[in-house]
Amino acid sequence: MSTRPNPTLRILSLGAGVQSTTLLLLSAEGRLPKLDAAIFADTGWEPRSVYEHLNRLEREVAEPAGIPIHRVNSGNIRADALNPEARFAQMPLYVRGHGGGQGMLRRACTAEYKVKPIKVKVRELLGYPHPKPVPTDRYVEQWIGISSDESSRAARMSDDVQYMRSQFPLLFLPGGAKPGVGWSRSDCIRFLAASGFQSTPKSACIGCPYTGNARWRKLRDERPDEWADAIKFDEQIRHGNARAIANGTPLEGEAFLHRSRVPLDQAPIDRVTAHEWSSRQTDVFEQVADAETEADQRGCSPWACRGEDEEDDAA
Repeated sequence: MSTRPNPTLRILSLGAGVQSTTLLLLSAEGRLPKLDAAIFADTGWEPRSVYEHLNRLEREVAEPAGIPIHRVNSGNIRADALNPEARFAQMPLYVRGHGGGQGMLRRACTAEYKVKPIKVKVRELLGYPHPKPVPTDRYVEQWIGISSDESSRAARMSDDVQYMRSQFPLLFLPGGAKPGVGWSRSDCIRFLAASGFQSTPKSACIGCPYTGNARWRKLRDERPDEWADAIKFDEQIRHGNARAIANGTPLEGEAFLHRSRVPLDQAPIDRVTAHEWSSRQTDVFEQVADAETEADQRGCSPWACRGEDEEDDAA
């Protein structure tokens, strides 16, 4: 007989993308247990469509169901990168060395701008803000939106604090297109379309270096103001973040947002990559009604950043 205590709270890590939006709706409808809260970690540089979607979720879904959405942050990632006095957690920028070599900076932004503020809020909700120790019998069950097509991510994850224990409800949800494997991302898309949320956007920074060509094209063609913002930022980080430059340690080479390692406004974003062609074929056979490729729609989840997939799509 298990002596494991029941969770003190049940919360959702709400990235506001396809999978986490699905979990919020399912809880609000009563098809999954009632959430005590949802937490959205805001980098300060999300597309306008994400903030509009989050406002709609709060107004039409969360508030009527009695599920508070907490918006938390550790600063503004764009502003911090350009402020010589700000602490900045590095973005995974693509680098071209002075000698022609190529590399990529280590990603630290997810931990700083998403995971850290969520942990702070969880402690607060439990009633034990830092530095108060959290008793071992007090913890939150944290839902993370990982679907069956990426279940290996869940297998690689481990909880690094005892007061947060991760759960992946989509992996055990019945009623998907493939029986016995939970819901795939395509199942989530179909559910959202039937629920009136077919326009659920990708949650990722406007200038995320893990952005694929399809999303860059969408930004250029449909949101010119955000495209211009990304181009300007790309120019401003050419020699690294402002604090490093001010401290006399500029980047040994040049940094770029696009994997081709050329300025964003010159990057070959109209090229359809092998990964994109593959995703298009998958969408055809699964009959997923999507304007973008599946890879490009996956956003930045605090505990399962999809960026690794984008590296396979190198130019």
